[in-house]
Amino acid sequence: MFPTSFDRDLLGYLTPDELAELDLLITSDQTIWRPLPGPQLVAFESDADIIGYGGAAGGGKTDLACGKSLTQHQKVLVLRREATQLTGIIDRFTELIGSRDGYNGAERIWRLPGKQIEFGSTPNLDDWNKYQGRPHDLLVFDEAANFLEAQVRALLGWLRSVDPAQRCHALLTFNPPTTAEGRWITAFFAPWLDKKHPKPAQPGELRWFAMIDGEEAEVPNGEPFQHGADLIKPMSRTFIPSRVSDNPYLMGTGYMATLQSLPEPLRSQMLYGDFNAGIEDDPWQVIPTAWAEEAQARWKRPDKLAPMDSLGVDVARGGRDNTLIARRHGMWFDEALVYAGSQTPDGPSVAGLTIAAMRDQAVIHIDVIGVGSSPYDFLSDAGQQVVGVNVAEAARGLDKSGRMRFKNQRSELWWRMREALDPANNTGIALPPDPRLLADLCAPTWELSGSTIYVASREQIIDKIGRSPDYGSAYVLALLDTPKYKTIAAIGGSKKRREYNPYA
Repeated sequence: MFPTSFDRDLLGYLTPDELAELDLLITSDQTIWRPLPGPQLVAFESDADIIGYGGAAGGGKTDLACGKSLTQHQKVLVLRREATQLTGIIDRFTELIGSRDGYNGAERIWRLPGKQIEFGSTPNLDDWNKYQGRPHDLLVFDEAANFLEAQVRALLGWLRSVDPAQRCHALLTFNPPTTAEGRWITAFFAPWLDKKHPKPAQPGELRWFAMIDGEEAEVPNGEPFQHGADLIKPMSRTFIPSRVSDNPYLMGTGYMATLQSLPEPLRSQMLYGDFNAGIEDDPWQVIPTAWAEEAQARWKRPDKLAPMDSLGVDVARGGRDNTLIARRHGMWFDEALVYAGSQTPDGPSVAGLTIAAMRDQAVIHIDVIGVGSSPYDFLSDAGQQVVGVNVAEAARGLDKSGRMRFKNQRSELWWRMREALDPANNTGIALPPDPRLLADLCAPTWELSGSTIYVASREQIIDKIGRSPDYGSAYVLALLDTPKYKTIAAIGGSKKRREYNPYA
């Protein structure tokens, strides 16, 4: 049916959003579901490879996931962190389709003509392996801030289609994180969500990102480029914020009043999508988030660096790990030097990079458990002042109060960083404003047995955040204050490294 002249006259009174909705109604053959005008429509039509959507409660996140699945894609994987959380989204699919015909509850797969929608969960770190090797042209991470970053990045490797005409998307729907473990989502969409980002992006704007030597970097466009032997294809990313006020179906209910009655900071998070509202620390968190943030806020590069006192070296343990070198000048810490595991495959390569980073006869502190023993030997043979730290060995010190002991050297190292960051101690410590360092420092928890402090192991932290806390480990090693050879000689001590114990 074509509009009459009277109809055309009325078009002039419609808003741009209303015109867009009318155009969609006239031209679209999507009879199962249509996006709401505004943010939901922008997200639905986005060309980004990875689409972030939401920010506040009630903006139609689940509906967008269902709508894209039913109208734009062929092979879909819809994920929640816990399987029990899938019920609501499966119910919404049922409402849109009109029945459960084609749904296999045992397999959690919905087979429709020309389409397959699979539902899954990843409660444990390695559960993403269940979906490895099965390409999907739409990946939906519903409430993405509840997932581990490692799980999301691993599954993005299977975002592809055998149909060259099929456009592939990943949709991440989420509210602001309420725990420290969910902070990664803010860093992942930093141009849109991080107020400190140097190049902020507008809602719906496309940005491109690529993995270069194991580190993600923002690049100018989506053109493939050569890096060494690799041809790297950047992926585009965007974020579209939405609120309950963008959803007319909920505005007529009492949902807005419910959100307004929530206590702060939950009210600001869910009502306004405020990613800067307070995130609750674990009561047993070793380093309070506010302390680490204060140290990062103090950081600025001085016109002239003080002498380098210490290097902390955390050696890659394979897989996605990086080798990190942290450098300390007094209580000012420089930005980390980061090398992919492929760049540091053996002891000589780690030793060479460490020597190149060293200045002013700084002392090298390296974790010698496992892979760290080889670079330690090479550094020692090269005549460097290197202290091998076995974090599993017994600690010999006490906490600042003189009352608490430590389960092992690992616990003591992390507690020393806590004490250095404690504002009451007024150390002036300044840490680089790296979100990965902040996340690592705030990840470990502790427990007390009698008068003995035990800090969570590396394995326990990996289970919690989905990756090794390489940044935190390197910086707590750099905090160690070992006298330099010349200082030891001046007081009549031995210059032999193997005779020196920083804990004695």
